[in-house]
Formats: sequence, structure tokens, C-alpha cells
Amino acid sequence: MQWFAEQNPIFQAFLATLFTWGVTAMGAALVFLAKDFSKKMLDVMLGFAGGVMMAASYWSLLAPAIEMSGDLGTWSFVPAAVGFVLGAAFLRLVDVFLPHLHLNAPMSEVEGVKTSWQRSTLLVTAITLHNIPEGLAVGVAFGAVAAGLDSASLAGAVSLAIGIGIQNFPEGTAVSVPLRREGMSRMKAFLYGQASGMVEPVAAVFGAAAVLFMRPVLPYALAFAAGAMIFVVVEEVIPESQASGNGDMATMGVVSGFTLMMALDVALG
Repeated sequence: MQWFAEQNPIFQAFLATLFTWGVTAMGAALVFLAKDFSKKMLDVMLGFAGGVMMAASYWSLLAPAIEMSGDLGTWSFVPAAVGFVLGAAFLRLVDVFLPHLHLNAPMSEVEGVKTSWQRSTLLVTAITLHNIPEGLAVGVAFGAVAAGLDSASLAGAVSLAIGIGIQNFPEGTAVSVPLRREGMSRMKAFLYGQASGMVEPVAAVFGAAAVLFMRPVLPYALAFAAGAMIFVVVEEVIPESQASGNGDMATMGVVSGFTLMMALDVALG
């Protein structure tokens, strides 16, 4: 931990998201154990991922953003509110234009601009959308620590990376298993599943560098990442976990993920 604490924050963010990418690959690797998994289990895992993302959005991102803006008095909520809306709006624009396909959806429900991409590519693109705000959140958290802000701590940034990594496990599984179920080879399904996490180190490095060189934007950047994550949870993760008749179990997954991430952030941050 001492060695890690002495590293450049951009490098810290990069290493942390290599971990989250690795956990995505671990989840995708379950495809080597079986061709199919219980749909109920997959829905619970997706719900769990959504719960982690919701808790991280508040405790690791929105709350520090508001605290950093304390000198604005009764208007301290403004940077967080503006950043939150911008983050959700950005993901909405990406959602409108980037071709992608939600899990278990037929090809007739492809979203984004018209494309000739194959189903497997569209599924990976959809999960990759989930991972952009996650990587950005980790990068911004480490950038906040380097900025020397009282509300940011290295332990808090690490706990966020751990939480994101934990919820990446079911996301990797949620990509590789459906691809395997459709007849794709185990190795190819694994490669597609882990590929969805590759964007996280890129987004993390960008987020950390942005707040280091533009410190005044930090509250907005934290809230931006939170808005993007909440958009993904509400628009994709939770609806997908509820679509197969396992709503109650998936909801308990959300509660479990939220509780775990809350405990991690409060205990370590």
C-alpha cells in the first residue's frame, strides 16, 4: 500500500482500473465452466451490480462534490447538480448515437444509428457503455486525492475501485454467457466478455488527468461520473435484471450491492 500511495495519481488510477478490468475478465471466464447459467442468478448478479453503482454514485462521488463546494454556502449543491445532469445527458447522447443492443433483446431492438454490426459486437458495445462512467469515476477519485482535498482520501478511492471491480464480475458474466448460449465458442465468448472492461483504464486515465490539470472542475467531474452511472443503472442495468420475471430476487441483489458498497466506502473512506 505504501508503494501504491507514492505513485503518480494517473498511474494509480490506471493500476486500479487494470484491477477492475481483470475482475471483468474473471466474470467472463465463468463461460469456461458451463455453457449456461441460471437466469435467476444472472439477474441477481445484474441487480447487485446496479446496487453497487448507485451507492458509489452517492458516497464516493456526489457527497464529496457537495462538500468541496461548501464555500458556496446554500448554493453548494449547484456544481453537483450541474455535473450530475451533464453526466446523464452525455450518456443519453451516446446511447442515442452509438449502435448497441441490450442483453436478451432481439436484433430488431438495436439502438443507435443504423449499422451492419453483428449481434455480439452490439452486446459488447452496450456493456462498454456501462464501463465508461465507472472508469471515469475511479480516475476522478484518484485525481481528487492528488488535489489534496479534505473530503477525498486514498482509501476512499481504493474502496471505490474495489466496489467497481466487484460489480464488474457479474457484468463480465452477463456478456460472455449469453454469447456462449447463442453458440459462440467458449474462448470467443470470453474474449468478447472481457473486452467490455478495456475502456475503464482509458476512461480512468482521462478522468485523473483532467482533474489534475483543471482542479476547479473537480466537483463537476465527480458529479458528472455519478450522473453517468445513475443513467446506466436506471436505463439499462435494473430493467435488464427485471425483464425475465425474477424481479424480487433481482431487487434483493440491488439491496445487497448497495449495502456492500456503502459499507466499503464508509469503512475505508
